Amino acid sequence: MMKVASIVAVFLVLAVNALGLLPMARLIQPYVPAATLVLGVFLAFAMIVAWRSPRRESGRAPAEAPRPTPTAATPQAEAEIVSFLALLQEKGRLVDFLMDDINAYDDAQVGAAARVVHAGCKAALQEHFEIHPLRPETEGSTVQVAAGYAADEYRLLGRISGQAPFSGILVHRGWKTDGVKLPRSLRSAADRLPTIAPAEVELK
Repeated sequence: MMKVASIVAVFLVLAVNALGLLPMARLIQPYVPAATLVLGVFLAFAMIVAWRSPRRESGRAPAEAPRPTPTAATPQAEAEIVSFLALLQEKGRLVDFLMDDINAYDDAQVGAAARVVHAGCKAALQEHFEIHPLRPETEGSTVQVAAGYAADEYRLLGRISGQAPFSGILVHRGWKTDGVKLPRSLRSAADRLPTIAPAEVELK
């Protein structure tokens, strides 16, 4: 737009000066200097604005620099959860035990299988977690829950009235861990999680 205005202003300056060559020049001679000055100022202003404005090509705004494509965060947490479940399956056959229909077995068979699951899963937990009871007292003992206790460390049962500290019977000692040493694991592909346990095929 400013480019067109500049061209028009140039032609007007030329036209005003060309009028001085016509026979009627004496009639408009007093107005020529003022008109030339006004058009010159307009032309200078148009050139400054055009110079400061961003350049455009073919009537289009300058292309923006390409923006980096955002990359999706690696779903590492899900892969590590599945990997630990695979560890419990490997050490204690936990998934086999939980997914099987135990109604087809008698209590003695279920008990024998549970001992294998218990031993293997306990070993896996002790290897990767520093687990210990939240309360050291034996269950059935009278314990005190101090004021300002962590909400995730206690589940208060029965009728609750007043403010802490509370006194009650320890029904379950609770568990907590002071450290986790799980192996780092990533998805093998973007569209699938790691396998819990591979299918075993005995070749003939």
